[in-house]
Amino acid sequence: MIAPGAPGEPAKTLSAEEAEKARPDNTPNSADFAYARMMIVHHGQALEMTDLVQKRADSDAVKRLSARIAAAQKPEIGAMEGWLESNGGAKEENGHQHGTMPGMATEAQLTRLRAAKGTAFDELFLTLMITHHQGAVTMATDAISDGRNVQIADMAKDVIAQQSIEMDRMRGM
Repeated sequence: MIAPGAPGEPAKTLSAEEAEKARPDNTPNSADFAYARMMIVHHGQALEMTDLVQKRADSDAVKRLSARIAAAQKPEIGAMEGWLESNGGAKEENGHQHGTMPGMATEAQLTRLRAAKGTAFDELFLTLMITHHQGAVTMATDAISDGRNVQIADMAKDVIAQQSIEMDRMRGM
């Protein structure tokens, strides 16, 4: 087998045994499991917030954005639940309180959001969701640097890309 070298280094020829040994360990570690469990809860709160939009928001742009957020995060929750099930981590407890996860809205903030209507709702929703997305990006970045599993890293990269774009949109609203 031909294994590409690092940038500026030549490729190497490896036997099948050498290639197997050189392959990175993809076995999920505690950071991979923690990310999947926490992001399920994190996305769940985002869905709770987007569920309020159709009846409370004034802006059609906010309504469209919240629909995109929900459409993306519901399947991501399913993918993470499926990954946990496939990797033997579905039954373990999260171990994290909502308030300790980056970007999570407090119960007081959610109460204010549930009570708001019109433009006041739009402004509070955008403020809370930008913070929420920033927290998700932080968690995804940590998962990439601390985790080992390729699937989790790919999911985390998708979260970073999608939510960074959405934050830019929200800042412009």
